[in-house]
Amino acid sequence: MKYKVTLTITSLISTVCFACHWVDEISRGLEPGTLNGAGGIAILVVWACGPLLLAERRAGYILMLVFGILGLGVTLLHMSGHGMVGGRIANTPGIFFWVLILVTLGVTSSLSIILAGSGLWSARLASRS
Repeated sequence: MKYKVTLTITSLISTVCFACHWVDEISRGLEPGTLNGAGGIAILVVWACGPLLLAERRAGYILMLVFGILGLGVTLLHMSGHGMVGGRIANTPGIFFWVLILVTLGVTSSLSIILAGSGLWSARLASRS
């Protein structure tokens, strides 16, 4: 199996899931759709740099690991009751899509964490030989 390709794909899927999640929250009025709230664009650009520009480099592995942790954190925060799943948006239109994106973000972010950690570990072992 080509773990580096799988890492790139899971990290890109996580990026797209985070973008869909962020856009959904803006459209529901949960996040500001203002220029001040546009920090998500910077987050998405840096997140995409890992798999697209820095793949198979130490910096790319670190970015994919960090953003994998953050993507999983978004999912865990929302699912822990602090993030409105089952709260004020529980029976609103489109909730299925919102939760589906959260679950997909959690799964792909978890895989990215595992694969990026493995890539960093392999690079560390290769540099010692």
